Amino acid sequence: MTANLSIAHLPSRALIAVNGADWRSFLQGLLTQDVETLADGEVRFGALLTPQGRLLYDLFVVGRGDGALLDVAAEHREALLQKLTLYRLRAKVDLAGSESQVYAVWGDRAPDGGLRDPRLDELGWRAYGAMDPTTDEAAYDAYRLSLGVPGSADWGSEKTYPIEANFDLLNGIDFRKGCFVGQETTSRMKRRGVIKSRMLPLVFEGAAPAPGTEVLAGDLRAGAVLSGIDGRAMALVRLDRAEAGGLTAEGRAVEVARPDWLDRALG
Repeated sequence: MTANLSIAHLPSRALIAVNGADWRSFLQGLLTQDVETLADGEVRFGALLTPQGRLLYDLFVVGRGDGALLDVAAEHREALLQKLTLYRLRAKVDLAGSESQVYAVWGDRAPDGGLRDPRLDELGWRAYGAMDPTTDEAAYDAYRLSLGVPGSADWGSEKTYPIEANFDLLNGIDFRKGCFVGQETTSRMKRRGVIKSRMLPLVFEGAAPAPGTEVLAGDLRAGAVLSGIDGRAMALVRLDRAEAGGLTAEGRAVEVARPDWLDRALG
């Protein structure tokens, strides 16, 4: 551990252990991410969607020998366990909560046991088990937000399409795999290529506007604030109106700060 390595325990995250002879095929038919080729010690980002294609639960799938761990929002773990149990039917799959802790690590070198965050290299690593934190989750959320990457607090549950939350740009959807829940709507949005709204960071002076605050382009609604901290927030915005500039929220000037990774991903 060095002064250039930040380690944050993430109490907002919890784990589900998935094992059994059919664990790969079971998850493969449900999640936006490919599980069949997941290697031991690899992490992939994805989600379970509603049949209508909206985000239900985000998750990381962690390859662990003859099974996997699902890194999920702690507040949704029990509901997700119940949902997975309903989908299980006759599949030979064992599902159980795990008490191991979840950590985010970022800095100038990989930590012992750290697994590369699949969304963006700058986000660093995920780690599981027990570590000595050097900072807290609030610091990690501020760092993530500085990179323009949305999180669970921004999309909620059953409100947002994954492409609006940039899952397609953050390695959260494998469009080459077979069917998954909500695939038809997701694939259609990608195929048509007309994405009207995306989550983008806003910068401004002072405290963040309250979640749900309208972002206006003149008198026209351009979007809504999601989560935020002093000087920076995430918002779901209409791209055409956001890029025209002159945005306000709560009567204050705000500005879209497009992250470099988004422009690279969009080409």
